[in-house]
Amino acid sequence: MKKLNVLNNENGFLKFIFVTGIIVFLIYAGIQFGIPFYKYSAFKSDAKELARISTGEVERTRSQIFERAQELKLPLEEKDIVVTISGNVVCVKTSWSETVDILGLYQKTLNFNVDVEE
Repeated sequence: MKKLNVLNNENGFLKFIFVTGIIVFLIYAGIQFGIPFYKYSAFKSDAKELARISTGEVERTRSQIFERAQELKLPLEEKDIVVTISGNVVCVKTSWSETVDILGLYQKTLNFNVDVEE
């Protein structure tokens, strides 16, 4: 059986470096795109929970949701969060956009909408 000498073979070494570079780039891009989706999922879950335990005060619920948005460093302002209460139903609506930049070569704007009814 032939021994695999990656460092001694010039073509094999270049191929190894190229493949490793592509893998590292894909991991980097995945993390860059994954973070905004994680923030969206966490914020939506928290908004749903805060709507569920709401005491019926619109301003208090809005400020609690805004505090959570600040913790997640979302580009939201308190006026962007709409909280309505009708009867026992609390509705929370908001939206924002984030731009993902991959090494200055590729930019993608991601739009997120949260519409929770509890």
